[in-house]
Amino acid sequence: MTYVLNIISMYAIPLVLLFIPVYALIKGVKVYSVFTEGAKDGLKVSVTIVPYLVCMLCAIGMFRASGAMDWLVKLINPITELIGLPGEVLPMGIMRSFSGGGAEGMMSELLATYGTQSQIGRIASVALGSTETTFYVIAVYFGCVGITNVRHSVIAGLLGDLASLIAATVIVNAMWF
Repeated sequence: MTYVLNIISMYAIPLVLLFIPVYALIKGVKVYSVFTEGAKDGLKVSVTIVPYLVCMLCAIGMFRASGAMDWLVKLINPITELIGLPGEVLPMGIMRSFSGGGAEGMMSELLATYGTQSQIGRIASVALGSTETTFYVIAVYFGCVGITNVRHSVIAGLLGDLASLIAATVIVNAMWF
């Protein structure tokens, strides 16, 4: 079974990259023209996203520099210790809702400090891969398409982030404790 999966994984991407243009040519699609139109649309979207992205990154910088992150971690830490979530992972878990890159930087620091085989490193790694950048999605994607009333999206996204952080903690602690 492993051999078959290795063969599939080795040829999957090249076959897809070959299949799409061949299929388009068979259907009579002008591949280059369609590609350049898509690139133009992508450039327009990226120009539209930039103001929202700058605003969000500025807010993240202010949140961290103000000490609000440290205050929030101290407030939440006694509760998270009940499920086995180390306080060291909390800033990364909180930052993940705001910025994937910021959370990856924090996880990198955790891995350098505690090691990749530590419980903190394992929980941080699983949590990073199972949570979403909720505020990034709302600021950039919702802003780009003009959605101003996000209603329950923030609450649903944060509850999903919390559930995945808890699940990562419980699963890692069950597997390696």
